[in-house]
Amino acid sequence: MHEHKKGGKEMAATLKLPIVDLSSSDRISAAKSIRQACEDCGFFYLVNHGVEEELLKRVFAESKKFFSLPLEEKMKLVRKEHRGYTPFYAEKLDPSLNIRGDLKESFYIGPIEGLAQSHLNQWPSDEALPSWRPTMEFYYEKLLTAGKKLISLIALALNLEENFFEKIGALDSPMAFLRLLHYPGGMDISSDGTYGASAHSDYGMITLLATDGVRGLQICREKDNLPQVWEDVHHLNGAFIVNIGDMTERWTNCLFRSTLHRVMATGEERYSAAFFLDPNSDCVVECLESCCSEIFPPRFPPIRSGDYLNERLRITYSS
Repeated sequence: MHEHKKGGKEMAATLKLPIVDLSSSDRISAAKSIRQACEDCGFFYLVNHGVEEELLKRVFAESKKFFSLPLEEKMKLVRKEHRGYTPFYAEKLDPSLNIRGDLKESFYIGPIEGLAQSHLNQWPSDEALPSWRPTMEFYYEKLLTAGKKLISLIALALNLEENFFEKIGALDSPMAFLRLLHYPGGMDISSDGTYGASAHSDYGMITLLATDGVRGLQICREKDNLPQVWEDVHHLNGAFIVNIGDMTERWTNCLFRSTLHRVMATGEERYSAAFFLDPNSDCVVECLESCCSEIFPPRFPPIRSGDYLNERLRITYSS
């Protein structure tokens, strides 16, 4: 696929992603689909994931209520310990760009079980948004369940036991974060060098993304090729868009791709919700035996998950 011109502007081709059925009784076939998708582009659609359409509608409605609050109210919950509100331009996902920051605002919700982590979360007041916290906690739990089921299929896709990642402790108190995102309308197609989200790869194991249907997401399958070729990823009703993160790329010795992606400023207001499922902080990420050999040795040294994530986040928010 390639970019083509329309009305004098570069337009990205549309990428057709494979569809993986999380409820399929043929788990081997589903695992094969995942392997092909992760080797080819690192992205796929996930359907029959157990999250009802009605719940997704409530999540987006509550998200919109929060982002509609006055800035001074939102700033009372400004990001601490990677939980809470991040205002426009607070983040620059591509540190090499000479821009102020990315044109989006967001809200992070971290692990909700266990006192060690859950007390770090920040929540809007019940008086202002009475349904907000219970909606987000319920959605978080649903996503965590779906994510763990998907991880077992990914293990099968790597010719491992389906409970491999549980056995090595990756999913004991995982560092899973829900991130609500709001991209404002009014800005034209990234014409001034500002992006909704500049080019980046995700840091952890997998990401499950829900969108409101507004376009903007693009991926670049060959991140080292110049010029970069970008392809649109469209919304599919009832499906999550799933992508592989850098930790899974490290685990698989680059067999599975952690793909470069970005969100363009399209002139339309856009809401999305990303669920990042990452291993617990003490999990050591090192090349899987099935993904290396004498002629294909490990490309990355072992690293503690928490150390890796903290360094990536430090760079993202240092500008």
